[in-house]
Amino acid sequence: MRAKIFLQLLFIGLLSSCGVTKFIPEDERLYTGAELEVKTNDSEGVNNKALKIIHTRLEDVIQPDPNGKFLGMRIGLWAYYKGSKEKPGFINRFLKKKIGQEPVYFSQVNPSKTEELLLNRLENNGFFYSLSSSESTGKGKFAGVEYMVEVSRPYRLEKYQLEGDSLTIQKEIAKIIEETELKPGVRFELDAFKSERLRLNDELKKRGFYNFNADYLIFEADTNNYDERKFDLFLRLKQDVAEKSIVPYEVKDIRVYPNYSVDEEKGNQDTTTIQDIDFIQDELAFRPELLEKYILIKEEEAYSSELSRLTTNRLSSIGNYRYVNLRYVEKDSIGTQGPWGLDANIYLSPLKKRSLRAELQGLSKSNNFIGPAVLLTYRNRNIFKGGETFNISAQFGYETQIAGGDRTGLSTYDIGLKSDLIFPRVIFPVNIEERFSYSVPKTKISLGGESLNRIGLYRSNSATISYGYYWNANRFVYHEINPISLSVVSLSDTSPEFEEILDDNPFLRRSFEQQFIAGLNYTFNYNQLGDQFRKHKIFAGTTVDVAGNLLNLMDNTFGKGESGKVFGMEYAQYARGDLDFRYHIKLGEENVLATRVFGGIGIPFGNSVSLPYVKQYSAGGPNSVRAFRIRSLGPGTYQPDSINNQSYFDQTGDIRIEGNIEYRFPIVSYLKGALFMDAGNVWLMNDNEALPGGKFTSSWLRELGVGAGFGLRIDIEFFVIRFDFAAPIRKPFLPEGERWLKEFKVFDRDWRRENLIFNFAIGYPF
Repeated sequence: MRAKIFLQLLFIGLLSSCGVTKFIPEDERLYTGAELEVKTNDSEGVNNKALKIIHTRLEDVIQPDPNGKFLGMRIGLWAYYKGSKEKPGFINRFLKKKIGQEPVYFSQVNPSKTEELLLNRLENNGFFYSLSSSESTGKGKFAGVEYMVEVSRPYRLEKYQLEGDSLTIQKEIAKIIEETELKPGVRFELDAFKSERLRLNDELKKRGFYNFNADYLIFEADTNNYDERKFDLFLRLKQDVAEKSIVPYEVKDIRVYPNYSVDEEKGNQDTTTIQDIDFIQDELAFRPELLEKYILIKEEEAYSSELSRLTTNRLSSIGNYRYVNLRYVEKDSIGTQGPWGLDANIYLSPLKKRSLRAELQGLSKSNNFIGPAVLLTYRNRNIFKGGETFNISAQFGYETQIAGGDRTGLSTYDIGLKSDLIFPRVIFPVNIEERFSYSVPKTKISLGGESLNRIGLYRSNSATISYGYYWNANRFVYHEINPISLSVVSLSDTSPEFEEILDDNPFLRRSFEQQFIAGLNYTFNYNQLGDQFRKHKIFAGTTVDVAGNLLNLMDNTFGKGESGKVFGMEYAQYARGDLDFRYHIKLGEENVLATRVFGGIGIPFGNSVSLPYVKQYSAGGPNSVRAFRIRSLGPGTYQPDSINNQSYFDQTGDIRIEGNIEYRFPIVSYLKGALFMDAGNVWLMNDNEALPGGKFTSSWLRELGVGAGFGLRIDIEFFVIRFDFAAPIRKPFLPEGERWLKEFKVFDRDWRRENLIFNFAIGYPF
């Protein structure tokens, strides 16, 4: 049945627009959409940039939207008509339900009404006395509308002032107006006035005016003082506004309930007072002296909506509470002198303290390894009654590599144990007063061990310890720093085949012998990609990783044994940093153009001639240059004599440069499509005789691998299953002059086997 549906969809794709003509009723014409022409006879008052902005705003007014097209075909409309027949059949009913679009006819269009809306939108933007007209277009069973708008010179602001200054609130408004964006010369714009009113409302709430509302402010425009198109803007308060709405409040009593539940009866609760804040709880659920540090509102200080919001954010960021509710109660202030009063009650409803979770996972990694895994996790929230979280997890997994051409069949099983202890505050030998108002930095201590067996090659046992801090500076910015990061790796049970690989490449052997990695790392992310309402989105991330310097200093100062070793193990010395920049632009409701540029470099020094193997870069695969198999690209122009699992370990580097561009579009329902192009490679910092052509040189641009392809994605909101098909356009390992692919024989089986690469992955690549 699925094959039949697919074939019918393929058949639909072969239909042209005229495939729906026979279904259009005799007395109707299909609406094909509208064209909008915006012009002006006053080029000095309205320049080309302003015309483009006006054009965009006016397009939002034009309704209705015509039936959608995919590659010029009205597939949704065709499915609707076919599914609406007297006896449509199961498949046609299914297609109508899933992708059908009800037809939009020209009779549903009201051009005169739309003209009125266009003029109204122009007046709201300061273009009074403009002109609009329309005429129908098209022929036969298809018709559209062309709208013409002639824009007049806009009205511009001359003076903006507040009426009245005797009330306390009016004095505060006068101070806030000094920071206004409504400067002389700006165009009359209704949305700008609304934004200014909301800004004033927000600022007043930050300054104590608890009951104020933006609706209490009125703007009035006056053009009587000018012959030219100018206006004065006056701001005033509404008359007869209740006194409590225009007076400042201050916080009086603050009460915190650290273990609040609406389902439980209140018993004999104890009250502990810290810094004038009452902490009320039946039994000790959270140590008051620690919880107090998260609360920014203070007794006898002015009410502030911003401090209230930040207090709620900070308490939520602890990670122990399901609900955080800050409620204010007005005190009886009649007849009192000074600010009116508010009592603050903070109700904290905790999550379940202990949990045990078992998961059966299906893993898909960027190196094309997939397989099952079992994960057991125990969690204890608030283990020391200060919001601390203790996690311990055990994992057993098996992986095998697929979609790697001749590299398939590399299998691995691993057993791991990891524990984390997270403190929702800064833990440091010297007391540090944190000053992060948005969220509180967390201290994380991690300890883990893993035994990994690459079947038929080697076994690797590792232990890691890290100590660091992470926090969100705001909703876009994330920081993480680990001043202590230790990793010990022990390589054992190496097979003769793997020993042969290491003997052929001394650099690779050295990278595996770097058994001890000790250093620090820092990560910074600026991420707007999760903001669904933003048209232009960026992500900028950088990671800096430095290792071995402190050990080298201790080795040179106190070392008595073999230089370059600690506890009998070689330690790595390197500096590694990378930058990941992404830019997404929405071209429609679900159409996105996504781009990424990545650059990374690792510099080995001291007793290291190469990066540790786990720190090296690779290129190719589902999250890299997708037209090349995993780790099959580079370094530089290097190409192994035979492509197999041995070359899997060779084709890594100290430098990685990559660029990607991808156009994402909807197909039907949860099925999305993509067209993409990738370019990139990896290189070595030092010459390696085993990898000729691998060193980074000034000709690196001519050594980029380039590929292009298309993809299908099943996007079900909370996860994405991705299928990408790609072919190389440029192969850097071929002789110069032969690197660009000159022919595409997509119907030739041998060509497809050699060039067409299939990638399967979870999630978007960038």
